[in-house]
Amino acid sequence: MGSGEPNPAGKKKKYLKAALYVGDLDPDVTEDMLYKKFRPAGPLRFTRICRDPVTRSPLGYGYVNFRFPADAEWALNTMNFDLINGKPFRLMWSQPDDRLRKSGVGNIFIKNLDKSIDNRALFYLFSAFGNILSCKVVSDDHGSKGYAYVHFDSLAAANRAIWHMNGVRLNNRQVYVGRFKFPEERAAEVRTRDRATFTNVFVKNFGDDMDDEKLKELFSEYGPTESVKVIRDASGKSKGFGFVRYETHEAAQKAVLDLHGKSIDGKVLYVGRAQKKIERLAELRRRFERLRLKEKSRPPGVPIYIKNLDESISDEKLKEEFSSFGSISRAKVMMEVGHGKGFGVVCFSSFEEATKAVDEMNGRIVGSKPLHVTLGQARRRW
Repeated sequence: MGSGEPNPAGKKKKYLKAALYVGDLDPDVTEDMLYKKFRPAGPLRFTRICRDPVTRSPLGYGYVNFRFPADAEWALNTMNFDLINGKPFRLMWSQPDDRLRKSGVGNIFIKNLDKSIDNRALFYLFSAFGNILSCKVVSDDHGSKGYAYVHFDSLAAANRAIWHMNGVRLNNRQVYVGRFKFPEERAAEVRTRDRATFTNVFVKNFGDDMDDEKLKELFSEYGPTESVKVIRDASGKSKGFGFVRYETHEAAQKAVLDLHGKSIDGKVLYVGRAQKKIERLAELRRRFERLRLKEKSRPPGVPIYIKNLDESISDEKLKEEFSSFGSISRAKVMMEVGHGKGFGVVCFSSFEEATKAVDEMNGRIVGSKPLHVTLGQARRRW
């Protein structure tokens, strides 16, 4: 190999597949429209619009796979933010390995942007500091929401952008540019900071007769309040919780320490620091992740639920009774202190098998009792 020739082994891995991610697509864009748009850049292997696995509606992004890496690079450099169906699209190298994205390395956050700054302007503003993997101004139906993310391919490029752009005025607005932080990290920072300064107190588990005045009377003992509110539903009925905002942190902290766990009209109050929105969202994400992992650990299939089981029925016996109807991925009798609780679940591989089992086993006597068998909701893995 001559010294002037490029070294294939030195090429970045992302170039080898010659695939581009195409984002911010109009819902009406099809694979054929993508093909016609990108074919002038070079021979294509395929185009794909990503769709919801259930509804088949487009998700607003897709992929263009070129035959040659050089053509993909040319398209990325010259066609980014072009229009399809009157809407500009975003291009970036397809990242089959998403470990870099998930690591957050090289990712920066920009806020207080003028609404006139779009994806194209942001890209060209920050491309001077390094190779950009992705660039996104967050927007809704009304336009830019004033903040954005830029992901560089290296930490050094991200640090250069932060050093040069943080505090700079863009269109007469001073922008903040900093390291991207995952929601859990930001929530932890807010939680640590707010514990030493909070003035807003969350109260729950009080009776229906509690109103704003009674709540204020209870909490005013600890210091002057700025606002007191019992949260109510559309009919005006108390939801059993409310908020008290004090003028000082000391008063709020004293109320929490003194009133938490106190019994009022036979109900034990919960009194604590009111969480910020980012903390509540982080907690919801953690709960969702736990549920997702729990759901993922269960075998896929169509469940049927069996009630009125004889206490002598075990998991093996339950599976044996239903195995003639099809392939079973799970058979479980619910237990307590070594004895069956009288109900269980059997998961079949298909809806037809489960339906047949329900039709033939409902009412059948197994052991000494007639079974009550119903169809559950099918679980799918996409």
